[in-house]
Amino acid sequence: MAKTSQGEQSYQCDPLIDAFLDDLWSSKGLSDNTLNAYRTDLRHFDRYQFERGRKLVDVTQGDVRDYLAFRVEQKFARTSSARLLSSLRRFYTYLVQTKQISTDPMALIESPKLSPQLPDSLSEAQVDRLLGEPNVEDPIECRDKAMLELLYATGLRVSELVGLTMEQMSLRQGLVRIVGKGGKERLVPMGELAITEVEQYLKYARPELLKGGQSDVVFPSNRAQMMTRQTFWHRIKLYALRAGIETELSPHTLRHAFATHLLNHGADLRVVQLLLGHSDLSTTQIYTHVARARLQELHQQHHPRG
Repeated sequence: MAKTSQGEQSYQCDPLIDAFLDDLWSSKGLSDNTLNAYRTDLRHFDRYQFERGRKLVDVTQGDVRDYLAFRVEQKFARTSSARLLSSLRRFYTYLVQTKQISTDPMALIESPKLSPQLPDSLSEAQVDRLLGEPNVEDPIECRDKAMLELLYATGLRVSELVGLTMEQMSLRQGLVRIVGKGGKERLVPMGELAITEVEQYLKYARPELLKGGQSDVVFPSNRAQMMTRQTFWHRIKLYALRAGIETELSPHTLRHAFATHLLNHGADLRVVQLLLGHSDLSTTQIYTHVARARLQELHQQHHPRG
C-alpha cells in the first residue's frame, strides 16, 4: 500500500458504498449483476482516492477528473469509463439526497461521447444451424435444445433463462412471465417450436437430470441444481463450434438475433421493446441500426443496381 497522509494503513472499503447499494437494492430492486457492477466501479474509485488521502465525501471535481485521466493512461475502454461515471453520478446523487455532502462533484463532469455499439448477431441461417446441433437423444443436449429454442423465441436474458421456474411458464397459454431489471414484469410468447421442444424436454429429459429429486427450476444442471450463466454460455459456444459458426458470440447473441430478426420481418419497434423488457425505447433503437445494415447488405448483393 502506498503511503498516504493517513499513514501506512490497509485499505478498507468506505461503508457509504454498502449503504448506497443497500438503498438501491431496497428502493430500485436492481439485479445482483447490476449491483455488483456498481460495487466494482465504486470500490476502484474509493481505493484510488484512499491512496491519495481522500475520503469519498471530500472528493472534488478535480479529483474525479484526475481519476478519469488515470483511466485514460491505463487504457481503460471508453465504455468502461462511461459506466463508471454513471455509477458515480448515482452514488453522489444519493449522498446529496441523504445530506452526507452539500455539493455534488459530478455536477459538471461530462460523459464521454460514445458511438452506438452494434451488438453481435447471427443470420437466420446461422441460428438454424446452431439450434440444429444438440442431439435430443442425450438428456443434457435435449435440455440445451429446449433452452436455445426458448432463448431465440423469447429474447430472454441468459440470467432470466437459467433462473426460469416452473410457475413462470405456462405451456397451455404459450407464455413465460419474467420479472426483469428493476422488478418489472413482462409476459413473453414462446412460439410453437419452442413450446414443442420444451414439452419434449420436460417429458423425457428433465426427470433424468433431476435423478428423482425435486426442483422448481425449469432447466437444472446435471447435478439437479440451477445452472449458472457461465455454464450455459459455454454450452452455446460448444454448439457454435460444432455448427462451424465463426461469428464472435456473446451471452446475449440469441437475444440480439431475436430482436434483429423480428425487426427485419417488420415487427413494430415498441413491440420489440416490450418483449425485451427495455424501459427506454432508445435502448431498443440500436437494433434498427443492425436491421438497416443487414437490409442494405442484402440490397447490395441482390439488386441489379445495388
